[in-house]
Amino acid sequence: MFVITAIVIDLLVGDPRGIPHPVIGIGKIISATESALRKWGTGRARERALGVLLVLVVLSAVYAAAFLILWLAGLIHPIFRSLAEVWLISTTIAIKGLGDAAMQVFRPLAKGDLDSARTYVGYIVGRETHALSEREVTRATVETVAENIVDAVVAPLFYALLGGAPLALLYRAVNTLDSMVGYKNDKYRYFGWASARLDDVLNYIPARITGLLLWAAALTTKGLNAGRAWQAMRRDAAKHPSPNSGIPEAAVAGALGIQLGGFNSYGGIVSERARMGTAIRELAAEDIRQTIKILRLTAALIMILLLLAAGSLFIGEIK
Repeated sequence: MFVITAIVIDLLVGDPRGIPHPVIGIGKIISATESALRKWGTGRARERALGVLLVLVVLSAVYAAAFLILWLAGLIHPIFRSLAEVWLISTTIAIKGLGDAAMQVFRPLAKGDLDSARTYVGYIVGRETHALSEREVTRATVETVAENIVDAVVAPLFYALLGGAPLALLYRAVNTLDSMVGYKNDKYRYFGWASARLDDVLNYIPARITGLLLWAAALTTKGLNAGRAWQAMRRDAAKHPSPNSGIPEAAVAGALGIQLGGFNSYGGIVSERARMGTAIRELAAEDIRQTIKILRLTAALIMILLLLAAGSLFIGEIK
């Protein structure tokens, strides 16, 4: 029930301002550790070794901190430990936050204020956004929400079910490491290698669970096409440079009848991302709201499945 309660809390309040967020602390640990390790030298082999050490230090610190918080809360009272467990799990997911961030892009876009939409989409994507068209702003937002259904919803809940708050926070630490140092540029090509690969490994199963959930969401929702979602996943997901991100992006593209992927610019360097889905129609701003709907449907399906599992266990105990 901890996981279900954590989902409800996230849906209701998200990440309130003024309350310390563990991910911010994780980011500070990563930055401080990177600065210390960078002093130990450069070179391919050395940087890879230091990158592995970065992962070990950060994950050890995060897991120990989570364990300590729960232990101290338990010393006060078991109820406080339960409350701490629920709160910590809720900080690893971002259903409300992800939806709110996407709506910040949608609102000005729907009013024709492209400059504001470009500004807001720049907060949630890594690509350059100052010259994006309305279609490209929409594509960037849809792709980000789709991809983060794995990172910000399914994966942390998967690990919370396996190992409670400490394991969920461990996953979030890996995800944060990947977002901070897991780049293929000159600075992080070797130093961030371990972080990027570990993120791929930890997301492998959750990404495929997400694909099934997205197909189920499309199957049960008017206006979404489950057949195209499944077809797009089978045909296009493997084209993505990530072994995991292509699954949710292809599923969402297929369900909506749009095509994702195309040319993106990072630091002045243009790269082409593989196309996901078949363009039954052109992308429109409304697709942002539809993708948010898919995000919430996925969370609802998870809750239903967890409630059914809890009910089955309860009936089994009675018998």
